[in-house]
Amino acid sequence: MAVTDNILSDISIVLDDFNPRAIAQEIARNMKQRRLDADLSQQALAKRSGVSLGTLKRFENQSEISLNHLLMIAVVLGATEEFHRLFTKQQYQSIDELLKVKVAKTRKRGRKNA
Repeated sequence: MAVTDNILSDISIVLDDFNPRAIAQEIARNMKQRRLDADLSQQALAKRSGVSLGTLKRFENQSEISLNHLLMIAVVLGATEEFHRLFTKQQYQSIDELLKVKVAKTRKRGRKNA
């Protein structure tokens, strides 16, 4: 094993996938790129979406926005389909996975303790 090799070099997990701030920054970058691809200025997108220019700038620069405003922008940029896939039922990779779920007891509510 070379000195530069380490145990993490073979792991293909991107740690940013578990970092909410990094996810928000990626969403903001993607939205900005989509805006630019649509040849829209910040002002034009703000006007079309009904989101204030300040809110749009804050999202692009600081990755901060309310869900409602993000959805309003997504409508204008034609990106609502991605939201429909959030929190949908898990897709199973094998028949064994599906059978395990069928056998498991279905919960009707969450537990009270955190």
